[in-house]
Amino acid sequence: MIEYSLKALSADELSFKVNPVQIPQGTKLAIKPFFSRRIRQANENPAIHVVMLECKIEGTEQEPSPYRILCRFVGVFEVKNMNTDEDRRIFAVNATETIFPYLRAAIANLTADALVSPLQLPAVSGATLFPDDRGANQYTLNFDPKTIN
Repeated sequence: MIEYSLKALSADELSFKVNPVQIPQGTKLAIKPFFSRRIRQANENPAIHVVMLECKIEGTEQEPSPYRILCRFVGVFEVKNMNTDEDRRIFAVNATETIFPYLRAAIANLTADALVSPLQLPAVSGATLFPDDRGANQYTLNFDPKTIN
């Protein structure tokens, strides 16, 4: 059975910038966050896995956003007994669920500190954040030990 524990967590990047777009009064905005995740195994210790969870909010001309946000958190996990693809999927889902509340809180605080209405991302499970995590048969995860030193 897979075992893991969070050893370290840090905010790698937090940025907020006002978009220089004119948004007509009364326009309803659809803030659409984009999430990404990378998981890498450390070279020096195969039990250490680094998980980077990122959220970007950017607007387009068709769908303007009043601001741009980049929020990236990095978690370092010690993992034991991860042998199968299903174990890797379970770890990816659980690591996401572990880091996501911190990322969510950081975005709310970042927007509040910028003196705009705090943006509260919905509380979702790690399995729904990334479509690949929803089913064991759909999931593949490749670890590249050369990526993290």
